[in-house]
Amino acid sequence: MAAKLGALVITLLAFLGSVECQQGSGVLCLGGWVRPVPILGGLICPGGLRPSPKIFKGPSPAPSGAGLRVGYYNSCPNAEDIVRKVVRDAVDKEPGMGAGLIRLFFHDCFIRGCDASVLLVNSSGSSDPSEMFGPPNRESLRGFGVIDEAKAALEAACPNVVSCADIVAFAARDASSFLSNGTVNFAMPAGRLDGRVSLASETTDPLPGPFSDLETLKNRFAAKGLNTNDMITLSGAHTLGHARCMFVSTSRPGMNATLAGELLQRCGGGGGNSSVNLDYKTPDVLDSQYFQNVKDNAVLLDSDAALRATETAALVDTYAAGLGSRWEMEFAAAMVKMGNIEVKTSPGADAEIRKKCSIYN
Repeated sequence: MAAKLGALVITLLAFLGSVECQQGSGVLCLGGWVRPVPILGGLICPGGLRPSPKIFKGPSPAPSGAGLRVGYYNSCPNAEDIVRKVVRDAVDKEPGMGAGLIRLFFHDCFIRGCDASVLLVNSSGSSDPSEMFGPPNRESLRGFGVIDEAKAALEAACPNVVSCADIVAFAARDASSFLSNGTVNFAMPAGRLDGRVSLASETTDPLPGPFSDLETLKNRFAAKGLNTNDMITLSGAHTLGHARCMFVSTSRPGMNATLAGELLQRCGGGGGNSSVNLDYKTPDVLDSQYFQNVKDNAVLLDSDAALRATETAALVDTYAAGLGSRWEMEFAAAMVKMGNIEVKTSPGADAEIRKKCSIYN
């Protein structure tokens, strides 16, 4: 089932290649993860897919993070240092792994809360594929090996004490610090427990896809208790990492001509599974360059270009100016806030400390 789902999505995306999404079209395919196809002056979803409904039930309250606290692991005082060393080694070896760890945290928290469900290879109570095999994650997410290495080291030092969910949160914090040369530096509250349920079928609707318009972006974040400013701030993580050509736009109206030319050379006209840097200026540094790229219409994804709207332009301009490290400070606060989403803090049938991060106990 997992292989068939992944093959279907990859086939669809490769087919869509060079067709450009039109912002504000109102057509959302597979939750924004598949590019709409123009036909008869309009847009449709390809391959018989039905458009995803744009039903918004209203914003959720801001996540409180009740039960979490800084310095949680008194019984394992070196827990955060152990994770930090593993992350440091991984990022020193390959800076792109840091981007993967930040993205892993985001994709975990937006599905069933920050409970490390994204790490599971199977799910309690279901034979369906797990989250890691969902269209937004399959052959895309990175960092699983880093989390497993940190978990093994922690189990050797403090057996059955530190949750995988907290390891994911610590790793994202540490990667942010290393890739920003210490400018993004913050304490991460802990005390999360690990979930036991993980379903690929739940991944496309909560996670905003690369073909999402501004309305969809706002709604997806609001559903998790994050406001529009949080959405803009966290989008700045796209100053790191890569995007597969199948998700990239190469001829958006007004797009930076130099970047468009480079993308056509790298990706050609047919999309595909090759990858390109999300930030063509400072791809391995966590900084505010992304927001200048948004202003210059020099971003790869339609979802990033959506931030050029009048409604979001003021904060984008402020961050692009780079004064006083405002974006870095607000990014740190937004990461903590995201880490509070739907956390599990009471042991029970759906919450535990896993012995191995990829398998529930």
